[in-house]
Amino acid sequence: MRARSQAEPKAACRDTLWEQMTLSFVTSGQSHGPGIVAILSGLPAGIHVDRDRLQRDLARRQAGYGRSPRQSIETDEATILGGMRHGRTIGGPVSLIVENRDHANWGAAQSAWAVTEEELAEVAARRTRTVVVPRPGHADLSGVMKYELPDVRDVLERASARETSARVAVGAMCKDLLDAIGISVHGHVVRVGSVATAPNAALTAKDFDVLSDRQVGCIDADTDAKMVAEIEQAKKDQDTLGGIIEVRAFGCPPGLGSYASEELRLDARIAGAALSIQAMKAVEIGEGWENATLRGSKVHDELHYDNGYRRETNRAGGLEGGMTNGEPVIVRIAMKPLPTLMKPLKTATLDTHEPAEALVERSDTTAIWAAAVVAEAVIAFELARAAKEKFGGDAIGDLVAAHQHYLSRIPWSPAAP
Repeated sequence: MRARSQAEPKAACRDTLWEQMTLSFVTSGQSHGPGIVAILSGLPAGIHVDRDRLQRDLARRQAGYGRSPRQSIETDEATILGGMRHGRTIGGPVSLIVENRDHANWGAAQSAWAVTEEELAEVAARRTRTVVVPRPGHADLSGVMKYELPDVRDVLERASARETSARVAVGAMCKDLLDAIGISVHGHVVRVGSVATAPNAALTAKDFDVLSDRQVGCIDADTDAKMVAEIEQAKKDQDTLGGIIEVRAFGCPPGLGSYASEELRLDARIAGAALSIQAMKAVEIGEGWENATLRGSKVHDELHYDNGYRRETNRAGGLEGGMTNGEPVIVRIAMKPLPTLMKPLKTATLDTHEPAEALVERSDTTAIWAAAVVAEAVIAFELARAAKEKFGGDAIGDLVAAHQHYLSRIPWSPAAP
């Protein structure tokens, strides 16, 4: 055993202090367990949490054409367990739970404690049998091998995107922090399968207001209707669809994040957060992929000064050198088709290794609109975390005052909404 140096306890204390100063969160829970729990640490005291937006974001996560019948069972609502009083944060960690109504239908099959055969017999057979047929494209096989688990359900229950309900609630609270310093975060769908909307570099925050009238989450109404038809055809074919979502953040001042060390680079944090969402496989910031094919003279956004530094273009997507540069942050994320198919793919069983068909469970044809809402939430968290690190403050008034002082010091002012 390696001897512990005297410096290590001090380092551990510094790490703990840093965690208290910055934002962090953790989630817990399974898809059909009692609920999904989140604990969010580091929010300044005095933030008035917009309860309506929190519940609206949870409802948006369940919406979108192509969702499964599970969404008709659940009506997500976040219950605050600690860290708030009378609608405002009070400085301690905020804990919450989004209950799973479907848990009542699973009973003993999802009990945290050991159960008897008689108790299991009261639950439908499909819920109590051991799952030994891993799905291609899912966490199933690698998960049971990694953790030495006998049942694929031990993996799929936690790997499920049901976990994102808590992340959306966390993101909604982070939006309340960002509101205080004039930053807003918006997600939309730009591609489903073969149907894509035309790129629009000039989008503003107001353009996203129309999404409440869309079925798939695409700003352009005609393209949204074509996406519905694409989803309907995939459903008839017993298949699934992926797509591309885009998140834009407006009002970010230059200097969130840092070039000074890799763990502070905001583009890396955002990319990691985006890929942490279930089924996401690629991230592009600004015109990342196209920029790789062009010469530098066609890529970099030229600067001019007009009551502060400005750029005529935003091919960098609002991030340079690991920091925001004052332009809107633009992130695109590719989502793969969901791996649970009504017409299952071939697999091999865990016990006998014989050929079999993959597990078939209730599944979405696509969850692309939900993915855009989740991406909004995780990017809002990363921006709020960077803002907390930049401006500090135990109370939201301190953070806002530091933000205003910073804006008075630098030659930049927010663009018109």
